[in-house]
Amino acid sequence: MKSFTLILVALAVVCSAAAEKTLVNTDKNGLALQGYDPVAYFTDAKPVKGDAKFSAAYKGATYHFASAEHKKTFEADPAKYEPQFGGYCGYAASINKVSPISVDFWEILDGRLVLQHNQKAWNLWHSDVAGNLKKADANWPGLVEKNGK
Repeated sequence: MKSFTLILVALAVVCSAAAEKTLVNTDKNGLALQGYDPVAYFTDAKPVKGDAKFSAAYKGATYHFASAEHKKTFEADPAKYEPQFGGYCGYAASINKVSPISVDFWEILDGRLVLQHNQKAWNLWHSDVAGNLKKADANWPGLVEKNGK
């Protein structure tokens, strides 16, 4: 009976994980980050357009990379390089909304790629980065539940 219970618990964990919603900012073809290379933000310190011949899927989205090396880096630890808040605007998440991003308004915060919608969002975010990040982190699970698939 004990092993049967353990099997049921394991099955419940697997089913729960499979049922988790995700929310990733993609275009109609499932392309994330408008085709920009997420690894380049960390290694090149700037947005770099990716190439479709170097692509990888993660959490239902397709990412493009500038090189095979960047693709390999991403595949080794995708959670490290994926944009935070599903690639949606960090400031919008801090006010409990989702909004698209501009690839040019970005920063690495505590090893996390955070993007913003535009200059206004960038300025509002930077009026209290620590506070806004805390709010965005707290709001994100609810935004995924409300808007995710």
